Amino acid sequence: MQAMVIVPSTDGGTLELRNVPDPVPGPGELLLRVRATALNRADLAQRRGAYPAPVKASDSGLAIAGLEAAGEVVGMGSEVAGFAVGDRVMAMCAGGASV
Repeated sequence: MQAMVIVPSTDGGTLELRNVPDPVPGPGELLLRVRATALNRADLAQRRGAYPAPVKASDSGLAIAGLEAAGEVVGMGSEVAGFAVGDRVMAMCAGGASV
């Protein structure tokens, strides 16, 4: 899959569209097929190194940008209730929504 990745550098960092491994939802998480996302002020601050990336958004070794997304549920963790595959959702995420 593709994601907007924050690449640190000495001149304030860059944003790059890269291929990254497919995420696997944890016990209380939904996996979305993202149809719309955005980069906001927090993402730009992360790019500059002024705002730490959430741990989950960077657990692959790459800081994946994005705090909001809209799409469909394609998978879910074992502890998720109230959602079904195919549900259309919008979300505020801890990070990693630009996939």
